[in-house]
Amino acid sequence: MNLLFFVFVFLVGLLTGSFLNCVIYRLEKGEDFSQGRSYCPKCKKELLWVDLIPLLSFFLLKGKCRFCDKSISWQYPAVEFLTGTLFLLFFVLRLPELNSFVDFAQAGYFVFIISLFVLILVYDLKHLLIPDEAIEAGLMVSGLWYLTAFLLGAQSLQELAGYIFSSLGASAFLLTLFLVTKGKGMGFGDVKFALLMGLFLGYPKIIAGLFLSFLIGAIIGLVMILLQKKGMKSEIPFAPFLVAGSFVAFFWGEAILQEYYMLFSFF
Repeated sequence: MNLLFFVFVFLVGLLTGSFLNCVIYRLEKGEDFSQGRSYCPKCKKELLWVDLIPLLSFFLLKGKCRFCDKSISWQYPAVEFLTGTLFLLFFVLRLPELNSFVDFAQAGYFVFIISLFVLILVYDLKHLLIPDEAIEAGLMVSGLWYLTAFLLGAQSLQELAGYIFSSLGASAFLLTLFLVTKGKGMGFGDVKFALLMGLFLGYPKIIAGLFLSFLIGAIIGLVMILLQKKGMKSEIPFAPFLVAGSFVAFFWGEAILQEYYMLFSFF
């Protein structure tokens, strides 16, 4: 039964990734993603249902539109696979903890935020910009979830305060860096994203999330400079590192912090 459930979760993740691709494209074009059928970005012809099967359609069509024969971006299968994998990883790690309606409601909240983070990651990679619509949606859903959880008794006032202070603290930290570097180290969108990051991770995972974000960013930035892909003054989107750090901290943050505390207590 667990295997069937995990297959179902992965398929739902693939479908969600397909939807995220649609949202990303329509945000770029300023179009309403809730209306109209999907169409080819090149020839604008409406796609058939057989062209919209996540992952499978891309490979059956050999990465090309059936109407205009133009190449389909690898972004589409990549986002679908990434979202499916993250959904699967979440439920593989968290399924034993889901014992009540509130637990599953919280899982729904986490899955929504994970999806939103994938959207932000891809959008910032493409445009060096975090869409305000994504941040606003995340903050609104987070506020509704934590208020509901508090009223249902699933979150104590102390736990709720922890998430709020994590959110404000993370944003204040990045705001300080933004002001000190005069916006050269990161954009103001990253400061706003940190609000959502703190609500997603809470304390103490937010500490691991920020540390890992900067560590991953430093490693990848150094590698790109050594490979001469980027120069010291090149603009590199920071949100993908924040997203990556958030995911690692969300899934394994407690274990990482425990190892960190044990290491320093040893010395």
